[in-house]
Amino acid sequence: MRVRLLIADDHDLVRDAIAALLRAGGCEEVAVAGTLPEALTAVQAAGGFDLVLLDYDMPGMDGIDGLIEMRRTFPAQPVAIISGVARPSTAREALEAGAIGFIPKAMPARSIIGAVTLMASGSVFAPFDFLKQEDPPSQGGLSARETEVLRGICAGRTNKEIARDMDLQEVTVKLHVRTLTRKIGARNRTHAAMIARENGWF
Repeated sequence: MRVRLLIADDHDLVRDAIAALLRAGGCEEVAVAGTLPEALTAVQAAGGFDLVLLDYDMPGMDGIDGLIEMRRTFPAQPVAIISGVARPSTAREALEAGAIGFIPKAMPARSIIGAVTLMASGSVFAPFDFLKQEDPPSQGGLSARETEVLRGICAGRTNKEIARDMDLQEVTVKLHVRTLTRKIGARNRTHAAMIARENGWF
């Protein structure tokens, strides 16, 4: 069966790696997008796909709202969420909002291919081991991006290194650092890392 997929993720390296993985796994037709508006346009232009994978934290998504918008605009389009930062409660919320599945990016390559194949055939994929987990401790109201930047700070990475790892501009990382330190009441990067460790966030 020829499977037609759309992968929407703003991290070029991640998106291209997943696309290559799925092509190697037998999904010959894999389109890509970098934002929710681009994904909506792609679905409209193609007349639909067997499956659309939306990254939870890409521009335009605003979390589950992006999934809801895609479902409202194209009710017949099967849509799944893929994420490396979403919590188990978010995954459960996505499934309740009509997602046909949720794929943690940390899943083994073979499992991702299997999950995509299953969903493209119309079946729901729910990673039960992930879904039954409790959410980690609240991280000061930080967004997913801010949380990843803070994780990089805790690992001792510079803004330049964090920007490279997250496929962002260094100035964007600096803005995230400024915002996250204010949100958690930190005086500077070192203090932010100290607060994160003391609260057991990572």
